[in-house]
Amino acid sequence: MNLDIFLMSGYGIYVWSSFLFTFFICLFLFLKTKKTLKKLEKDFIKEAQSLSNEQLEDLKRRKVAKEILISHSRN
Repeated sequence: MNLDIFLMSGYGIYVWSSFLFTFFICLFLFLKTKKTLKKLEKDFIKEAQSLSNEQLEDLKRRKVAKEILISHSRN
């Protein structure tokens, strides 16, 4: 296997380290955002459960709220 492709005439260390750094930062931000979304969905469900039946039915008609409530009922 020809390592010149990976070494890139001596610049490979900079290119690959930049690539790995960017990948891990994006992964970190994705996981943090996912965790925050789950927390907000749980808070939304708690708040929705405290609503009256009329308010809950109105909330179920809304598209985003409907998706959250459906995904929560599967778990």
